[in-house]
Formats: sequence, C-alpha cells, structure tokens
Amino acid sequence: MNEIKIYPPGTLGTYDYVVMLSRYQDQFLLSRHKNRTTWEMQGGHIEPGETPEAAAKRELFEESGAISFTLIPLCDYCGEEPGKNNHGAGMVFCADIHELGIMPESEMAETAFFDKFPDNLTYPEITRCIFNAFKTL
Repeated sequence: MNEIKIYPPGTLGTYDYVVMLSRYQDQFLLSRHKNRTTWEMQGGHIEPGETPEAAAKRELFEESGAISFTLIPLCDYCGEEPGKNNHGAGMVFCADIHELGIMPESEMAETAFFDKFPDNLTYPEITRCIFNAFKTL
C-alpha cells in the first residue's frame, strides 16, 4: 500500500500529474473510466512542456466536458511505496465548474454527481486525503 503525503500547494515544484476535486452546483463531479466500475476524480499526466494548470484544464475538459470553470490550487501530494524510491508528485486543484458541455470521446465512460464520495472509488486513499485537505479550507 502506498503512503500518501500532502503538502501546501507549490511545495514540490516538479510534478508528474494533476488531480481535480471538482464541484458543480454544490455536488462533487466524479468520472468513471470505461474499463472500471469505480468512480474517480478527474486528472492525469502532465504532457512535456505543459504546466500543471494547463494539464488540469485539459484533463478536466477531456474527462468531464467542463467548459467554464475556476481552478484553485489545493495541495501537492506524492504517493510512495514504503522501502522504494518510486514516488510521483501531483498538484491538486479545486475545480469550481460553472458550465458543463458534452464530454469528448476519451477513456471516461460517464460522469455523475455526488453529495458525498461513494464507497466504490478507484483511488480511495488519495481521494480521502485530498478531500480532507479540501475540508480544511
């Protein structure tokens, strides 16, 4: 099991991926991958030459269809497997979605709205850590 560490936004400096804790009309917006039955926050790898914010904008649109939104850095995090030097660094954003369009063709099958996180999460540990960071705002 990976150990997850949360840091203030901008602490890590170099990032591999981004994650968005997305809200629309006072509900969480989660996505479901075509190959899974579980729900997850939007996010993905940062492409070469891409800033974390640009990656967040791209991934949020690709995985939810969000076309108007505000991104606010929430925290940085890394996951480590104890005893190994194989951590990846991520920047987490709060996404306040103002308008949803049609979700483009992607690896995601659908999105859904939740008042609270469901039990069947793809990445339950990191989702709960990010949510706890969000609750402290």
